Amino acid sequence: LIRKFAEGSGQSAGEFYTPGEVGLIMARIMDADPGMEVYDPCCGSAGLLIKCELVLQEKMKRSRTVFAPARLYGQENEPGTWAMANMNMIIHDMEGQIEIGDTFRKPKFRQANRLQTFDRVVANPMWNQTEFKEKDYDADELGRFPKGAGFPGSKADWGWVQHIIASLKPNGRAAVVLDTGAASRGSGNANTSKEKDVRRWFVEQDLIEGIIYLPENLFYNTSAPGIILFLNRAKPKNWKNHLFLLNASREFAKGDPKNYIPEEAIARIADTYKARREVENYSCIVSREEIEKKDFNISPSRYIHTREADE
Repeated sequence: LIRKFAEGSGQSAGEFYTPGEVGLIMARIMDADPGMEVYDPCCGSAGLLIKCELVLQEKMKRSRTVFAPARLYGQENEPGTWAMANMNMIIHDMEGQIEIGDTFRKPKFRQANRLQTFDRVVANPMWNQTEFKEKDYDADELGRFPKGAGFPGSKADWGWVQHIIASLKPNGRAAVVLDTGAASRGSGNANTSKEKDVRRWFVEQDLIEGIIYLPENLFYNTSAPGIILFLNRAKPKNWKNHLFLLNASREFAKGDPKNYIPEEAIARIADTYKARREVENYSCIVSREEIEKKDFNISPSRYIHTREADE
C-alpha cells in the first residue's frame, strides 16, 4: 500500500519510502539477533526498521526457537509520515517507539544527557541536504561531530553518518543509503574539501566496513544510483584497514515506473557481501593504502569496472 502511495507521489515519495529491495539487502546484511536494539534516525514510514524485524523472524523460524523480537526505535520530522510509520508498525503487528522531531538538531533518544546507543542503525537520510550550516554543527552538545573530523560543508550526508556512528554501541553496525557523490566528492581535486576531510577521517578511524553501489533509477526522488555505506565500530582483526566493495550496478530488472532488484539478485548481493567474496567485475577488497592513492574516493565504481562500458 505504501509503495503504491509512493508511486503516485512522484518526487516527494523519496522522503518516506526506500525501495523494498534496498531495505531487504540492508536488513539481511545487518542480520539483527533477538532482543537487539535497532534505530533509524530519519525513519520515514519505518520500512527499514520493519524489514530488520522481518528478516530476524525469517531467521528464527528456520531455527524453530522461541525468541524475543528486536526492539525498534525511529525518529521522523514530518507529522504525516510519523503517523504513517506508526500505522505501518501496527499493520505488521510490531512494537516500536517512533518519536517526532528534527533528529539533526534535537535527537530524542538520549540517556542522561548523552546520545542513546544501539546495536544496529539503518537509515536513508535525505540526500544532499543543504539546510544545516556550521552553526548547527557547532551547537551540538552531544559530541556527534568530533573536532578532528571537521564538519562536512554545505551538504549534510556525512553529517548524518557522523550522527549514526555516534549512535552505535561499541560493537554496533550500521547501513546507510547515500548519494554516490558522498563517496567521491572532493577527491582528485587540488583544493581541500570539507566533505573529503570527513570521509578521510572515517577511513583513518577504520569505521567503514564496506560499500555497495546500487543500480540507477531505483529511488523515487531521483534516477541517480545511490550507495549503501556499512559502518562497523568493531571490525574483526582480519578486516582491519580494508573495505569490501561491491558494484551491483547491473543487478536490476526494468520496471514501471522504476527499476527494481529481483529476488535472486537481492540474495546474490547480500550473500556475496556477507561472505566478503571477491568476484571479478563485481566485488573486491581494497586496502587503506589503495584508498589513499585514490585520494579517499570510496565509490565501488572507481575500483570495479563492470564489463560493459556505461552508456
